[in-house]
Amino acid sequence: MKTKEVSFVPYFMLVFACIGISIAFYDSFAVYTNRLLWCPPPIDGCNTVAYSPYARVFNIPLGYLGLIFYLSMFSTATLLAYDPFSRGLRLGALLLAALGVFFSICFMYVELTFIHALCIYCLVSFIMTILLLTYAIRHFRATRIPILQEVNF
Repeated sequence: MKTKEVSFVPYFMLVFACIGISIAFYDSFAVYTNRLLWCPPPIDGCNTVAYSPYARVFNIPLGYLGLIFYLSMFSTATLLAYDPFSRGLRLGALLLAALGVFFSICFMYVELTFIHALCIYCLVSFIMTILLLTYAIRHFRATRIPILQEVNF
């Protein structure tokens, strides 16, 4: 990947993180204020999912945890935009995004298997985490330095 393309990858990650932040904030706000979520007509399981017993981990609503995840991804992507070749940031973005995809898969499984309802916000969040992981992998591969270049003889 060209250096010019490498510099744009963190900005795509910022966009995906912003979409995730807005979704998680909307869900968190609705749960916090005990209001119903707006669901588009074909998919009407948002409130069933948001207010199910499975929507909390250690009595913390999943929207809150999602908000923390997306804010962390936003922060990491912002730092990557300033220093795209930082080993720690590249690895951190990759691991954080992989963790997000793992939990998104688990939550989608619970949603479809135990709750028997589909939430459009959960589905969009699932897509955003997959896109974040895809771009984190893309950035990680594009910015790696071959071993021989790292060693100074």
